[in-house]
Amino acid sequence: MAAKPTTPLDPITTPVIAFLTFCGEVGLIFGDAVRRCLKRPFEFGETVAQMAFIGVASVPIVVLTGFFSGAVLSLYLSQFLGQYHATQFVGATVGLTVTREIGPVIAGIMVAGRCGSAMAAQIGTMSVTEQIDALKMLSVHPTNYLVLPRVIAGITMLPVLALVCMWSGITGGLLVATTEHISSVAFMHSVSQFVRPIDMVNGMLKTPVFGLIIALVACQQGLRTTEGAVGVGKATTNTVVISMVLIYVANFLLARVMY
Repeated sequence: MAAKPTTPLDPITTPVIAFLTFCGEVGLIFGDAVRRCLKRPFEFGETVAQMAFIGVASVPIVVLTGFFSGAVLSLYLSQFLGQYHATQFVGATVGLTVTREIGPVIAGIMVAGRCGSAMAAQIGTMSVTEQIDALKMLSVHPTNYLVLPRVIAGITMLPVLALVCMWSGITGGLLVATTEHISSVAFMHSVSQFVRPIDMVNGMLKTPVFGLIIALVACQQGLRTTEGAVGVGKATTNTVVISMVLIYVANFLLARVMY
């Protein structure tokens, strides 16, 4: 049997086609979700369950990672700025960095790793076991039951998690700064002097975009899952990787616009 002929453009066209397919599928899922968001039935119970899963259950890991991110940042800054007798700016630098960048991004990444992978695995398992087809036979639209609750939960819970991460990051920076001979009063005075409420608001405004990205990517990867358990594993891995990359890209674009 003759081998299939290949062209020099194959290594280029294949990723391009995959990218365009991904964008098209995500766009169709998002458009269908917007079109059906006000149509009955509204899965209130499933939405609350997803909000608890994404929001409440993610608080411990967000607090932990935010705390140590602020702590290590404060450690480096205390030693570096101490060489120039500028330790009065440690609190301001930690506060601005945590509120503008670390808080929103850490919250998005933790939710992508913890919840995005779980959502993709759940929907992917339903897809390969034909449970989604069963929903359609029962006149339950997959968008209303699977997509909308996760999109709403991601958009509403990420700002709360970002605020929690900001608080834990500044707390970690404060505790480490006190071990580097910087008084807590001076640290908090620097934070209050340079960190404005708009910095926290802008940081929180980034996160609904992150939540939307995580939910759409997880649903898209889950709904297109094939090949049984192997396909579920691939969907889970792809969800985490794609979500994290898109979160960093969106963070840069939003920061460019906001600041």
